[in-house]
Amino acid sequence: MKTMMKVLAAAVTMGVALTSTAAYAQPASSLSELLNRVRQDTREASQENQQRLNEFQSERNQQQALLNQARNELAALERQAAQLSDQFDANQVRIDELADLLRQRQGAFGEVFGTARQVAGEFAAIIDGSIVSAQFPGRADALDNLASSNVLPTRQELDFIPRRVIEEMIQQQQVVTFQARVYGVNDGQPTDVTRVGPFVAFSTVGGNQRFALWGQDETTGEWRLQDLTRQPPAPFPGGASALYNAAPGEIVMGVMDPSRGPLLEIYKDVPNISERIDQSGNVGLVIIGLLAISAAFGLFRIIVLFGAQGAVNGQKRKSKAGNNPLGRVMKAYESVKDKDVETVELKLDNAILQETPKLDFGLNFLKLAAGIAPLLGLLGTVTGMIKTFTQITLFGTGDPRVMAGGISEALMTTVLGLIAAIPLLFIHSFAQSFARGVQQVLEEQAAGIVARHAEESNG
Repeated sequence: MKTMMKVLAAAVTMGVALTSTAAYAQPASSLSELLNRVRQDTREASQENQQRLNEFQSERNQQQALLNQARNELAALERQAAQLSDQFDANQVRIDELADLLRQRQGAFGEVFGTARQVAGEFAAIIDGSIVSAQFPGRADALDNLASSNVLPTRQELDFIPRRVIEEMIQQQQVVTFQARVYGVNDGQPTDVTRVGPFVAFSTVGGNQRFALWGQDETTGEWRLQDLTRQPPAPFPGGASALYNAAPGEIVMGVMDPSRGPLLEIYKDVPNISERIDQSGNVGLVIIGLLAISAAFGLFRIIVLFGAQGAVNGQKRKSKAGNNPLGRVMKAYESVKDKDVETVELKLDNAILQETPKLDFGLNFLKLAAGIAPLLGLLGTVTGMIKTFTQITLFGTGDPRVMAGGISEALMTTVLGLIAAIPLLFIHSFAQSFARGVQQVLEEQAAGIVARHAEESNG
């Protein structure tokens, strides 16, 4: 009985697993019907599995046929490769035989034409690197073909060598303006380009001259004119402008780079003012700040003292005391003009002493700033040399660029210290001279007032 129940349970489980919900929407009414359904599903599943097995075997046979076909094609290609390899070896042997025959037939001419090809290749490289090729592109093509040729050159091909030499000699003595593309200027559109022989070239855009270099692009290998990212200082563009605007036959001061570009290219590595200030570090910024504050204050004091001097000079011609140093001294005399001479003299001296600090205000600060600026420059020099020696200790002296940062800081702080001290000394000197001039006028006028008061007192 237990065995019968296990069989029925297994049959039920199999029937549930294989029976779809759509096929048996109604539940079985008895165990016999359920058993019949399970047997039917088992037969259907067996038929389906057999069909799948037959299909797999059929596809396996097809795959085996394809594999055999691929193996046959591979064998055919290997035979063809072997034939081509044998043919290549035979052709190489034939080429070597023909090369030997060519050398034998050339005889002494082989060395001559070999030298001609070598000269053509060398001069083609010279022409490619010449700025003249910017005006006449493709001049070296014939020479390149001659240099790479393996056959005897013709008379016309040999004539290209002296012809190009003569053309280059003629172009080296000319200063011409032509239309060409300069990358980095005018959006790459053709513009006026003036060349001085093969030595230097500059473009003209909007009336301004900009130097350009003739070189080979690293990406494409194309020879082209490239605008200098950093132009030379002021005298050079001025010479280029004079050369561009000169009349035919006129002799003017121009620009020429005998190295044909490297000297002008050096200027892209020359630091400008902003970069030099950055090289000075924090000490340089302190010096510049000190110069700005002191110079502004000194100029302000000069203006104030200049105004005070003008007011004092104007007060000398007036009898009524105004609001200026001399006017205040005169007011002090008015308060004691009925006293004796000694009292008047003491009162005027006291009034002058009260005006002196106002006139001397800030002069000591200017003098101190003028003295501190070189000391700050010396401080920057010391710190820069400390950095240099530290870098030498860490990296050695093999690469001078490693030490360039510390040396630049050392030198630039010294330069900035002197640049700050010199104008501050001038400003202090001018301010002090104005202050001393006003004080001298006050003393002279006070002495005159005392003398006049003494005369009046003595009748």
